[in-house]
Amino acid sequence: MTLYQNKYRVETTRLRGWDYSKPGAYFVTIVTKNRECLFGNIVVNEMILNYAGNIVQQWYLDIPNHFPNVKLDAFIIMPNHVHGIIFITENHAQPITTTVPVIVETQNFASLPPSTNARNEKQPYTNQFGPQSKNLASIVRGFKIGVTKWFRQNNNHNPIWQSRFHDHIIRNDESLQRIRNYIVNNPKSWQKDTFHN
Repeated sequence: MTLYQNKYRVETTRLRGWDYSKPGAYFVTIVTKNRECLFGNIVVNEMILNYAGNIVQQWYLDIPNHFPNVKLDAFIIMPNHVHGIIFITENHAQPITTTVPVIVETQNFASLPPSTNARNEKQPYTNQFGPQSKNLASIVRGFKIGVTKWFRQNNNHNPIWQSRFHDHIIRNDESLQRIRNYIVNNPKSWQKDTFHN
């Protein structure tokens, strides 16, 4: 933790020097507060959404309507967390379906910025902040706010989410396919899942 304006703050978990508003592919995990199972149950290796889980799914699928630069790929609502692959693009294309193979070229998505200058001297990363209304954090924040409002209006359950979320920058096709498989098969490994209580 660092001291900022006489207050301690938790260091960011985001990759230093990475602009999360630029086009890229991200695997995100959003977890409920205290890992409380609010969205349904795993029955015979299948996720069965309850009413709240269906609402969470609707809010997740609605993300591209609020962020036209977002395409959704594989995702799953689990009893106490959400896994999903989010593509941030520069265009307003339609969401990707998981039945269509996606080719992720590193030069178009999640390439690391060059760490050398014209004379090939090492340069330290500096944080570059793009538009805060269109970056990964704002996309996740918008989703969490929508779900939280619904819960407050219908269940009086508060808070819903942990304050942060996990992300992984997807850099190539192999990683994309491995993460898709992990998402699809997540209910089958629920008993061994990190988020299982």
